[in-house]
Amino acid sequence: MKAMVLEKICDLRTEREPLRLVDIPVPEPVRGEVLVRVHACGVCHTELDEIEGRTPPPRFPVVPGHQVVGAVERCGPGTKRLQKGDRVGVAWIYSSCGVCRFCRDGDENLCGEFVATGRDADGGYAEYMVVPEVFAFKVPDSFSDLEAAPLLCAGTIGYRSLRLTGMRDGENIGLIGFGASAHLVIQMVRHMYPSSKIFVFARSPGERDFSRELGASWAGDTTDSSPEKLHRAIDTTPVWGTVVHALGNLERGGRLVINAIRKEEIDKTELLTLSYPDHLWLEKEIKSVANVASRDVREFLDLAASIPIRPEVETFTLDGANRALLELKERKIRGAKVLRIV
Repeated sequence: MKAMVLEKICDLRTEREPLRLVDIPVPEPVRGEVLVRVHACGVCHTELDEIEGRTPPPRFPVVPGHQVVGAVERCGPGTKRLQKGDRVGVAWIYSSCGVCRFCRDGDENLCGEFVATGRDADGGYAEYMVVPEVFAFKVPDSFSDLEAAPLLCAGTIGYRSLRLTGMRDGENIGLIGFGASAHLVIQMVRHMYPSSKIFVFARSPGERDFSRELGASWAGDTTDSSPEKLHRAIDTTPVWGTVVHALGNLERGGRLVINAIRKEEIDKTELLTLSYPDHLWLEKEIKSVANVASRDVREFLDLAASIPIRPEVETFTLDGANRALLELKERKIRGAKVLRIV
């Protein structure tokens, strides 16, 4: 089968083709696993974190990709729920131990043996992949393969982030950064909290314009002061300065949720001082988001179908993965980038 593989950590400022197209054997499903024929796979900023070493794979080569949609091709022994032909999605969560207190409580994302799709195990930048049956999720029929792919990470992690804000209808929310995840979160907010105002902070004028098209009440730069204080905020950017600016825009008792697996190195030209009285006092909170749990995927797919959420996607062929990743790195974004495998 054809696959795009990462063979080493790369500096994308000098290496423009970090992934290599290769032919490798089709994997065999073992007990409890299914073989998935991949139809589409979303391209995520986390792949940049893997490639550039901020969250490096434990082994090389590895097949990236964790927003996977495809059809079950073959079931391994011991599988019970799925059968050949079922359309399924695979998210960032590939497996967990299943027995620790986090797994028992439905928080597999915090499991000490959490395995990430496309980093710790081969993912969806390929024609086939295997996955434990329990972490293959049925995809609603209302979405095409290309539409469903970004729901598996951008949408699901956005859903978890929104849930962790503790938001209530009528509260103001700020979305810092307006890439694949935020363009789905804004659709959730408008549906779930119709009386709330949405304030978007993005460096790119194009992203700000796009947010207004999707219903933002106001859009400005990441360094701007919001016209009204924010009760909740979600930061999806890879940089540090946005955290300080967001805290400055928070209302008393407000909460900032950071939706990023890693932040890039601090740019000392934009280094800001965190002031306790200005940024944290009066019971402001910062909360991080770690991965996703299986219930996030299931709940969000149902919610997305009921709204319905419509991702805006830009498609690439499998061998165009390097171009998609570089455009993501250069912030050439409108909605989500998706690889069409078949």
